[in-house]
Amino acid sequence: MAYIEPAPIKDRENPLESMMERFNIAAEKLGLSDEVYNVLKNPARQVIVSLPITMDNGKIQVFEGIRVVHSNILGPAKGGIRFAPDVHLDEVKALAAWMTWKCAVVDIPYGGGKGGVRCNPREMSKGEIERLMRAYTMAMIDVFGPDKDIPAPDMGTGPREMAWLMDEYSKAHGMTVNSVVTGKPLVLGGSLGRTEATGRGVMVSALAAMQKLKINPFQATCAVQGFGNVGSWAARLLEERGLKVVAISDHTGAFYDEKGIDIVKAIEFRDANGGHLEGFKGGDKMEDPMDLLTLDVDVLVPAAVEDVITAKNVDQIKAKLIVEGANGPTSAKADAIINEKGIMAVPDILANAGGVTVSYFEWVQNRLGYKWTADRVNRRSDRIMKDAFEHVYEASKKYDVPMRIAAYIVAIDKVAKTYTFRGGY
Repeated sequence: MAYIEPAPIKDRENPLESMMERFNIAAEKLGLSDEVYNVLKNPARQVIVSLPITMDNGKIQVFEGIRVVHSNILGPAKGGIRFAPDVHLDEVKALAAWMTWKCAVVDIPYGGGKGGVRCNPREMSKGEIERLMRAYTMAMIDVFGPDKDIPAPDMGTGPREMAWLMDEYSKAHGMTVNSVVTGKPLVLGGSLGRTEATGRGVMVSALAAMQKLKINPFQATCAVQGFGNVGSWAARLLEERGLKVVAISDHTGAFYDEKGIDIVKAIEFRDANGGHLEGFKGGDKMEDPMDLLTLDVDVLVPAAVEDVITAKNVDQIKAKLIVEGANGPTSAKADAIINEKGIMAVPDILANAGGVTVSYFEWVQNRLGYKWTADRVNRRSDRIMKDAFEHVYEASKKYDVPMRIAAYIVAIDKVAKTYTFRGGY
């Protein structure tokens, strides 16, 4: 049966359309030629596969797997694999394009890719997830490669799944190929500093923006939506640097304490509680978790999923600074209102690029066969993130545009110039 692209989800703005709206504005500012525009707006490769998996009950279930390579102009594609029930092609295409711009904005030699499998890992056993990941790897065996397309963890996957991917790919090639994937366990060639890398990048971006806005970290308040890897590390590192984190949330609820939440205790509770915050006593549970986004705080970190700040709730945002830990948490329609309100928004393709930066370091170490210390990883990552922020901030002033459009301008300009030098046919 032919693949039928799913219809847009009701009451949810299309992430691909949101990405393209920003892309179009930046392309116009740059005066991009039609040739380069058409090359950059279209994915280089889209692969959709069916994955028949034997479930624990002995029955065969067929899952849909997707991999999109948006660009390989700067180098091999780079991007995560998400296991989630609502994975769809437009989402994966948008995330792949975001990865292209993210890699370009922090000046690392990768293009963008993204993958996903439509499933619910919370309802699957370890064995079922392993069989699914190995089947997905084999289906993409000609797509993946250390010099072609390098996956990484995303929603619903982690180091365990990346280890299975590396093992399956290595078996197919008759040798250990640890550079085919990043976000692996340390013993398989993972990098020190990788776990906290994305949250650390959010922290570095937040502090750089606060310096521009003259916000004193030791007098600032912060709310963090999403308490997974990115949100919890961002909250912890921001707290260590003086900010008072007054609200945190995950899919089980939001918690608020005007005196500040003890983030280390919240992380310890989450880890001992099946990975979620439900039942946390270190703050008052908020009636509506989405109210976290509209709290009167200095810094708001949306680090959960895309499209949480929309035209419906953006009027109520009170934060002076938004630092996007998640991919695409702000819809395009909300951007204009954020700009009118004078709120600085450090966009996802800059703020959460710490993860792909340290993924790049992991790949480099795998290729060298030599491990760096955590201090070296953090020092180099912080420098890259600070330099990227300054470049985007300068572009923002030069073109008189918000930080989001400035980030797209910096990224698209780099990819467009590289394409022009390489040439088309």
